[in-house]
Amino acid sequence: MIDDMRAVLIGGTSHTGKSTVAKAIAARLGFAYRPTDLLARHPGRPWRTPEREVPPHVAEHYGTLAVDELIRSVRDHYDRLWPRIEELIAEQVRGEGPGLVLEGSALWPGRVAGLTVPHTNSVWFTADDAVLSARVRRSARGEERRDLVDKFLARSLRFQQLMVESVDAHGLCRIDTSGRSVEELVAAVLSRPCRRQP
Repeated sequence: MIDDMRAVLIGGTSHTGKSTVAKAIAARLGFAYRPTDLLARHPGRPWRTPEREVPPHVAEHYGTLAVDELIRSVRDHYDRLWPRIEELIAEQVRGEGPGLVLEGSALWPGRVAGLTVPHTNSVWFTADDAVLSARVRRSARGEERRDLVDKFLARSLRFQQLMVESVDAHGLCRIDTSGRSVEELVAAVLSRPCRRQP
């Protein structure tokens, strides 16, 4: 593990295990945990959950936009969100309190590669397309609007493809989470010297 680490950044598309592993790392290190999803709203998963029905604007978003338009929409959202993310990371690293584990698909590799904040470790989670598809379909089982689930899955797979290209282009680290336990993934993240040096 990197001894002077103050921030762990975990990116990746939906259903790759980011939040589960990030919470486990935060508990292990005594760090704060935050998901980027809570920093600003954007249409999320287009199926009902125990807490809510699918909002009409989310159904419209996935029902009317093509996959490339969905990608453009979410990337534009992440671009607008990036200054807040960058400020959050910098404040946490400079502070005297616990470190930070920040996770979310808003951690776009090209943006993170440009960080000049020391003491950070970044990694992106991926999953085999078949594994990712199974996870999404299992999460949305029994959903009546299968067309919306299919569109969400297509967007997730395309997002992952673009993300992997960016991770590799910037020489950053990625871990395939397919078939690996939370304990294995925590160990993999904490043992990999993927930190960006300013």
